[in-house]
Amino acid sequence: MTSESDRAHLTFRGKCYEVAPGTTLRDAIRKVGLSPEAILATRGGELLTDDVILKPGEDIRLVAVISGG
Repeated sequence: MTSESDRAHLTFRGKCYEVAPGTTLRDAIRKVGLSPEAILATRGGELLTDDVILKPGEDIRLVAVISGG
């Protein structure tokens, strides 16, 4: 049985998604139905690349990329 502390947490626009650790950030973002190309991820204020492997209990904040012209 997997407890909540064993899961990684992705937070985007006030919604928290629990994902399995051991996957890449890119795959986890896709799994929750979001587009990795439209999101920046941070952990403790540090920008992450999408190939980071998620660890149990990790909290990742997702921010939408905004562009304009």
